[in-house]
Amino acid sequence: MSLQHDPDVLEAFDADVPGEPQVDVSRVRERLREVAPAIVLFVAALALWELTVIVFDIKEFLLPRPTVILVTLVENWAEIAKAAFATFKEAVGGFVVGAAAGALVALATARWTGFRTGVLPIAIALNSAPIIALAPIMNQWFGLTNPVSKMAVVAIIVFFPVMINTARGLTEVDPAEIELLDSYAASPSEVMRNVRIPSALPFFFAALKVGTVLSVIGAIVAEYFGGPRDVLGVYITQQASLLHIAEAWAAIVVATVLGVAMYTVVLVAERLIMPWHASFRDQGA
Repeated sequence: MSLQHDPDVLEAFDADVPGEPQVDVSRVRERLREVAPAIVLFVAALALWELTVIVFDIKEFLLPRPTVILVTLVENWAEIAKAAFATFKEAVGGFVVGAAAGALVALATARWTGFRTGVLPIAIALNSAPIIALAPIMNQWFGLTNPVSKMAVVAIIVFFPVMINTARGLTEVDPAEIELLDSYAASPSEVMRNVRIPSALPFFFAALKVGTVLSVIGAIVAEYFGGPRDVLGVYITQQASLLHIAEAWAAIVVATVLGVAMYTVVLVAERLIMPWHASFRDQGA
């Protein structure tokens, strides 16, 4: 047999071809095992929902079947997608403003002790207030159909968890690390950059993950108090008032997807910015 047709030689040659990515099958299987329970549970819940509606003959205006919601979503996709895009812009805009403001205030509280002593108790007290009740006030300030009024509500909702969690991460650092930098005569900005900010990143991203969900919820609920017709909050309330429950559920499904998409973006950013974190090292092991 010639070397050209020897299977052992061909296999060795293929293994040595440079530039071809090698797939870690064991890691792929491990990831599939991790997500499999969630997928199975999700499918089982949808199947139970479908069967419950059929067996108990629940009327569609009370609880439509998942298959009916899916068909309705496809049929009304153009209208729902337009409303979802408008709501998504409000959620993202408010999320960015609220997260940036929360991070900046947290940095100030970590830098100046007096500022932290005066601001944190006030922030905690304001965080317990029903922030969504500010929606009518924001509509008066910025205009009922102005998306800035909804962004302002979202920014306020996101601001407090980001500020409080980030401030906690900036202040709860290992004293030995601070003492080490002090022994090298490090400036406060160097201590902030090399110790406090890396320590606060896990807290910051944890708050951002919560903020992604709150931003979509806040934007939609703020729209319940009035707004342009082509937004999810107004679309849901109008369809529900007309007993078009399948249409309302279809919009809720899209809103859920928006929240999951924003959460995923933050999750990817977290992994890219802090790959050194212990949780990611354990996953890569």
